[in-house]
Amino acid sequence: MKINSKIHGTLDYASVLFLWASPTLFGLPENTSYFTYVLGFIHLTLTILTDFDLGLIKVIPLKIHGIIEAVVAVLLGVTALFLGSIEGTIARNFYLIFAVVLAGLWFLTEYKKNTLE
Repeated sequence: MKINSKIHGTLDYASVLFLWASPTLFGLPENTSYFTYVLGFIHLTLTILTDFDLGLIKVIPLKIHGIIEAVVAVLLGVTALFLGSIEGTIARNFYLIFAVVLAGLWFLTEYKKNTLE
Protein backbone atom coordinates (compact mmCIF):
# COMPACT_ATOMS: atom_id res chain seq x y z
CA MET A 1 0.00 0.00 0.00
CA LYS A 2 1.35 3.40 -1.00
CA ILE A 3 0.50 6.75 0.59
CA ASN A 4 -0.82 9.39 -1.80
CA SER A 5 0.38 12.98 -1.80
CA LYS A 6 -2.63 14.32 0.11
CA ILE A 7 -2.03 11.94 3.02
CA HIS A 8 1.70 12.62 2.82
CA GLY A 9 1.07 16.38 2.99
CA THR A 10 -1.19 15.95 5.99
CA LEU A 11 1.52 13.90 7.71
CA ASP A 12 4.11 16.54 6.81
CA TYR A 13 2.12 19.31 8.50
CA ALA A 14 1.46 17.03 11.49
CA SER A 15 5.21 16.33 11.67
CA VAL A 16 5.94 20.06 11.88
CA LEU A 17 3.54 20.41 14.81
CA PHE A 18 5.07 17.33 16.42
CA LEU A 19 8.59 18.71 16.03
CA TRP A 20 7.63 22.06 17.52
CA ALA A 21 5.90 20.40 20.48
CA SER A 22 8.60 17.78 21.08
CA PRO A 23 11.06 19.85 23.16
CA THR A 24 8.32 20.43 25.72
CA LEU A 25 6.66 17.00 25.43
CA PHE A 26 9.90 15.06 25.82
CA GLY A 27 12.03 17.50 27.80
CA LEU A 28 14.66 17.64 25.08
CA PRO A 29 18.01 19.21 25.98
CA GLU A 30 18.76 22.78 24.89
CA ASN A 31 20.78 22.19 21.69
CA THR A 32 18.48 19.38 20.62
CA SER A 33 15.48 21.66 21.20
CA TYR A 34 16.93 24.42 19.02
CA PHE A 35 17.76 21.92 16.29
CA THR A 36 14.23 20.50 16.51
CA TYR A 37 12.58 23.91 16.12
CA VAL A 38 14.78 24.68 13.10
CA LEU A 39 14.08 21.27 11.57
CA GLY A 40 10.35 21.93 11.99
CA PHE A 41 10.69 25.27 10.19
CA ILE A 42 12.67 23.67 7.35
CA HIS A 43 10.11 20.87 7.04
CA LEU A 44 7.27 23.40 6.97
CA THR A 45 9.04 25.40 4.27
CA LEU A 46 9.61 22.27 2.16
CA THR A 47 5.97 21.26 2.51
CA ILE A 48 4.62 24.70 1.64
CA LEU A 49 6.86 24.89 -1.44
CA THR A 50 6.09 21.39 -2.76
CA ASP A 51 3.94 20.94 -5.87
CA PHE A 52 1.31 18.62 -4.41
CA ASP A 53 -2.21 18.75 -3.02
CA LEU A 54 -1.35 20.56 0.20
CA GLY A 55 1.53 22.68 -1.07
CA LEU A 56 0.80 26.38 -1.07
CA ILE A 57 3.41 27.80 -3.45
CA LYS A 58 4.15 24.64 -5.52
CA VAL A 59 7.66 25.21 -6.84
CA ILE A 60 9.41 22.00 -5.70
CA PRO A 61 8.41 18.88 -7.64
CA LEU A 62 7.05 16.07 -5.47
CA LYS A 63 9.83 13.76 -6.65
CA ILE A 64 12.47 16.25 -5.39
CA HIS A 65 10.55 16.50 -2.10
CA GLY A 66 10.94 12.74 -1.81
CA ILE A 67 14.67 12.84 -2.53
CA ILE A 68 15.13 15.56 0.10
CA GLU A 69 13.22 13.51 2.67
CA ALA A 70 15.32 10.41 1.95
CA VAL A 71 18.55 12.37 2.41
CA VAL A 72 17.22 14.03 5.57
CA ALA A 73 16.25 10.65 7.05
CA VAL A 74 19.85 9.43 6.63
CA LEU A 75 21.31 12.68 7.95
CA LEU A 76 19.02 12.55 10.99
CA GLY A 77 20.46 9.15 11.85
CA VAL A 78 23.95 10.70 11.85
CA THR A 79 22.65 13.73 13.75
CA ALA A 80 21.16 11.42 16.37
CA LEU A 81 24.59 10.01 17.11
CA PHE A 82 26.13 13.49 17.29
CA LEU A 83 23.41 14.94 19.52
CA GLY A 84 23.48 11.82 21.64
CA SER A 85 27.20 12.20 22.22
CA ILE A 86 26.83 15.78 23.47
CA GLU A 87 23.34 15.77 25.02
CA GLY A 88 22.62 12.19 25.98
CA THR A 89 20.33 9.29 25.35
CA ILE A 90 17.04 11.18 24.98
CA ALA A 91 18.45 13.33 22.17
CA ARG A 92 19.93 10.29 20.42
CA ASN A 93 16.79 8.20 20.75
CA PHE A 94 14.45 10.99 19.69
CA TYR A 95 16.32 11.54 16.43
CA LEU A 96 16.94 7.86 15.73
CA ILE A 97 13.22 7.19 16.03
CA PHE A 98 12.31 10.27 13.99
CA ALA A 99 14.79 9.21 11.27
CA VAL A 100 13.23 5.72 11.11
CA VAL A 101 9.70 7.17 10.93
CA LEU A 102 10.73 9.60 8.17
CA ALA A 103 12.41 6.78 6.24
CA GLY A 104 9.24 4.71 6.62
CA LEU A 105 7.11 7.57 5.33
CA TRP A 106 9.49 7.94 2.39
CA PHE A 107 9.28 4.23 1.64
CA LEU A 108 5.47 4.18 1.76
CA THR A 109 4.82 7.34 -0.29
CA GLU A 110 4.05 7.31 -4.01
CA TYR A 111 6.20 10.21 -5.25
CA LYS A 112 5.34 9.77 -8.92
CA LYS A 113 1.77 11.09 -8.69
CA ASN A 114 0.48 14.22 -7.03
CA THR A 115 -2.89 12.74 -6.18
CA LEU A 116 -4.54 9.39 -5.77
CA GLU A 117 -6.40 8.79 -9.02
